[in-house]
Amino acid sequence: MNKFKKIIISASLALSIITLPTIGNAASYTVQKGDTFWSIAEDYGTTVANLQIANKRSGSLIYIGESINVPDYVSKADKELMAKLVHAEAKGEPYAGKVAVATVVLNRVDHKEFPDTIKEVIYENVGGTYAFTPVQNGHINNGYTSEDMKAVNEAIAFRGQGNGSIYFYNPKTAKSDWIKTREVTETIGNHRFAK
Repeated sequence: MNKFKKIIISASLALSIITLPTIGNAASYTVQKGDTFWSIAEDYGTTVANLQIANKRSGSLIYIGESINVPDYVSKADKELMAKLVHAEAKGEPYAGKVAVATVVLNRVDHKEFPDTIKEVIYENVGGTYAFTPVQNGHINNGYTSEDMKAVNEAIAFRGQGNGSIYFYNPKTAKSDWIKTREVTETIGNHRFAK
């Protein structure tokens, strides 16, 4: 085994320890001709390590027609909705900020004080006010870029990691004094992320 392969194996093992998949959110997928763990992970926004853990595999061999579990499954429609939100909220922000915005949505789905689905989190309305300004003003309907979708896929792939941010705001434009009382987890570009 050459040095490069050893590095990849070590990184894969470290990642699988950190990002244990949640089988409760798993989807079933039937392997098609040409599929690999990598291509399936890319399509479903998860990691190869998570696929291997969810299917009790250590190697890369899969068979056509085989049914495998896909952990942390997020539907195409939900990914597109998240990408639209990322585009509307983080247009012009650094890539890391786009990933962080998508992570906030996922953290809210996983948090007991917020709705349990991506769509419900994005369209949450409390007292006549939407949680996200682009839903209120309609900018969520303006589409997204490939970079926005890449940020969403990265957030999904590393779901559960990060600083636990469930809020973000621009301190220059935020009108709520309450949001400024939340513990800041990080600042990226013009956004502060908080919990």
